Amino acid sequence: MAKVFSDLERSICRIVHRQVATIAWFEADSVCGSHSVAIPLVLVLPYIFRLFQCLRQYKDTGEKTTLLNALKYSTAVPVIFLSALKYHLFPEKWTSVYRPLWLLSSVLNSLYSFYWDVTRDWDLSCFTRIFLFTKPSIFSYFLYGRRWVFLWVIASNLILRCTWTYKLSAHLRHNYLTVFTITALEIFRRFQWAFFRVENEWNKTNPKSGIQLSSVSDVSSEDKLLPSNYSV
Repeated sequence: MAKVFSDLERSICRIVHRQVATIAWFEADSVCGSHSVAIPLVLVLPYIFRLFQCLRQYKDTGEKTTLLNALKYSTAVPVIFLSALKYHLFPEKWTSVYRPLWLLSSVLNSLYSFYWDVTRDWDLSCFTRIFLFTKPSIFSYFLYGRRWVFLWVIASNLILRCTWTYKLSAHLRHNYLTVFTITALEIFRRFQWAFFRVENEWNKTNPKSGIQLSSVSDVSSEDKLLPSNYSV
């Protein structure tokens, strides 16, 4: 959503300033380029909206998990504004003070978002159960029957979470080919996230379709249908 808002702002700005279909479209320091103060303000809007949404949810439900979710969205704010400061500071000050802060905030945002994806949105127990299953259901066989699937998703999600910081940082958005590549990778990451998120919600609402753990004794279908004192 942040990228959509950013592109919309740039498009409107370039139409107003007659930069459409001209060389100014590619100039990073033009009126509507990465130097614009409007870019960070627009980029941060979706995160602010979600932050207040989580706070409102906490007010209505009292669930503390929503506060942790609000914290996740708040970690994106320093990444956006620290990156934008590069164009308004002397290079020495950016290099010595603000770039380390930007790197720190980027790492924090990426790792926290990764943690939330795995432990909350996907439920980490789903990952640990793949080492314990005995007879997975037909629905879950293709997913849980292959351990490398979860290993791949978790590793790739961590890497792609870090690369997405590129899109939140205005001072890194000059190479259009790189921007296109990072955007395509983010689409792929979100597809993965949605797939496993739906799987997790399905298992929560349909517990009988989940994995049978090795700690649970196998019960035959006949034992489930007949009482214990039934004699043939």
